[in-house]
Amino acid sequence: MSSSIYTNTFPSLEDSHITLQGLVIAFFVLFITSKALEYRRGLKAVSSLPGIRVPFHPISLPGVLFPATWWNPSLKFSWSWRDHLYTRFGNDTISLVPFLAGAPTFYSANLDVVRQVASSSGGRSFGKVESANKSLLQWGMNLVSAEGDIWRKHRRIMGPAFNNKLYEVVWAETLKTYHEMITEEGWANKDRIPVSAVQSLTFKLALLIIGKCGFGFSFTWSEPARTSDGRMSVQEALRITADTFMISTFAPKWTRKLPIKKIQECFEAKEQLVAFMHEQVAERKADIRARGSDGAVDDSDAFSMLVRASEEEEGKFKLDDSELIGNVYVMLFAGHETTAHTIAATLGLLSIYDDLQEEIYQQILTVVGRDRNPVYDDYAKLNKVLAAFFEALRLFPSGYILIREALEDTSLQIPKPLGEAGVTTVPIPKGTQVIIDMVGTQYNPRYFEDPKEYRPSRWYEVSNESEAFSAFSIGPRTCIGRKFATTEAVAFLTMLLRDYKIEPILREKETKGQWKERVLDAKIGLTLGVKSVPVTFVRR
Repeated sequence: MSSSIYTNTFPSLEDSHITLQGLVIAFFVLFITSKALEYRRGLKAVSSLPGIRVPFHPISLPGVLFPATWWNPSLKFSWSWRDHLYTRFGNDTISLVPFLAGAPTFYSANLDVVRQVASSSGGRSFGKVESANKSLLQWGMNLVSAEGDIWRKHRRIMGPAFNNKLYEVVWAETLKTYHEMITEEGWANKDRIPVSAVQSLTFKLALLIIGKCGFGFSFTWSEPARTSDGRMSVQEALRITADTFMISTFAPKWTRKLPIKKIQECFEAKEQLVAFMHEQVAERKADIRARGSDGAVDDSDAFSMLVRASEEEEGKFKLDDSELIGNVYVMLFAGHETTAHTIAATLGLLSIYDDLQEEIYQQILTVVGRDRNPVYDDYAKLNKVLAAFFEALRLFPSGYILIREALEDTSLQIPKPLGEAGVTTVPIPKGTQVIIDMVGTQYNPRYFEDPKEYRPSRWYEVSNESEAFSAFSIGPRTCIGRKFATTEAVAFLTMLLRDYKIEPILREKETKGQWKERVLDAKIGLTLGVKSVPVTFVRR
């Protein structure tokens, strides 16, 4: 009797196994069904516009962590697939619908779409995606991340700091730093100087210029800026935070206790930078208060002008310390990384085109001559030097994606394929992401003939401020540091190209074309830049 009751009350091991197996199958079927329904909703959200269908969104965590393959585009896909991404689907606006992880998204390499999305930033149709801004917002609200009235407040404070007085200082300090580089690197008595990675020079240059002109530091080529306790250079801290931004943005703080060197370096670099930036804000405020409102306004660096402008504001227009620090980081990071990468790309590209080097060299001789230092008034006459920099930035656009989200049900007027007139109205449901692919835009044959070709002459007759050059973005949100960067680049390249010819460091039996394919490839993190560029400088 008891045996019968036991048997009927508790299922056998075999029955339990069958039940567990059934539950697994049921959950699997439920998962597949839910994903299928989610995928169907995703297709509807993008109006079934032709495009990519993959397991993971390229900028989702699994999309980034899994190796890049034909089925997993990963973060670098807009660069790796730039030759065929849009031609494959017959238009420069496509859709991306993942069926396992990530949101349905429109990708566009069309400037008309850029204007529709960017012009309404701060308006009612499109806004920034919070998760996409986390990497910058962890430092504090800033001009790049802000929208609407907050953006206008930051722009009101920061805008006046970027003026002709500052650009004249940038020009003068760049020339001074160039001469320091020649002396400290021991180039003065050498005819050939091989450099395994030209970024070792351009990153140091760009950080010194942003340090001197952006922050008023008195550091030199041999004594660069260091963090508060001196354990780490500011440049090293910036490099680490840029390379590990996914960790600092998404990893919980307890992961710092893990015995993993990269994670520990990431959090240490972030702490060092935060302390350094707090120190800078406190010092500038103390200095301004000590001089008083009636003191002479002799601020010659952008940050001092920014802090003074904020201190003189009242109420809602004044920036708090976290906002000042957020803008410090943006100025330090964007002001040195993007310029450094683009100058490196310019030198790498010019090294394989002797005719272009000679053309630019001859303009430098005509404008400046062989002996005198160029002056700021020469800037406008050195249009071929600027064009070489512009074209390198077009080929390696630092800000490689612009992410927006529909704040309401709206629509986009998407131009028809190249060669066809008219537009197609595509509904954009609230919450749907639109990603502007700046790599695709700069390589779009709609705008550039032979887009992969390095052709500075595209920009010879284009004004420095023209929106025809869109790699600094367009509209009211165009990069505030555009003239700062171009002033620095033109001054440095003018001096360097007048004094030295640039040659690529080739491997045995390697051609310049093979060197170009091997070396001039993109490196993607918070920004896009060129990989290490090995060149030799040959004295003229």
